[in-house]
Amino acid sequence: MLKSINPLLNADVLYALRAMGHGDRLVVCDTNFPADSIARQTVLGRLLRIDNVSAAKAVEAVLSVLPLDTFVDDAAIRMEIVGQPQEVPPVQREVQGEIDRAEGRSWPLVGVERHAFYEKAKGAYCVIATGERRFYGCFLFSKGVIAPDGE
Repeated sequence: MLKSINPLLNADVLYALRAMGHGDRLVVCDTNFPADSIARQTVLGRLLRIDNVSAAKAVEAVLSVLPLDTFVDDAAIRMEIVGQPQEVPPVQREVQGEIDRAEGRSWPLVGVERHAFYEKAKGAYCVIATGERRFYGCFLFSKGVIAPDGE
């Protein structure tokens, strides 16, 4: 155990989050996402896991150490529901709440069509699979920067 580090952040996940640079993206996905096949196409090239927790709990852990990118409009992306792109299901509302808490302000998720989401995910740094069983519990986050002390 480490002080002030969410215990859901295992060594493999912490390594990937630390290795990512400004603008790199990561996927946090549900159990139905083609996580392994997409993870093999990412920069890291292998699947990471935060098992047995909801997408919201995994996102809470990740965003406890990962700043979101303030230089882009789509630093937080959600997979849209097929045929109902404007609908935001409970799993996505829960994750939206975790984003807003982590950032200390409203930071709306940007919707992306399912197949376009898969394509963006292939270009990510890594994929983190969760235990989320609800549909559309899939998200992309862009890593931001941490300013020098005093700025």
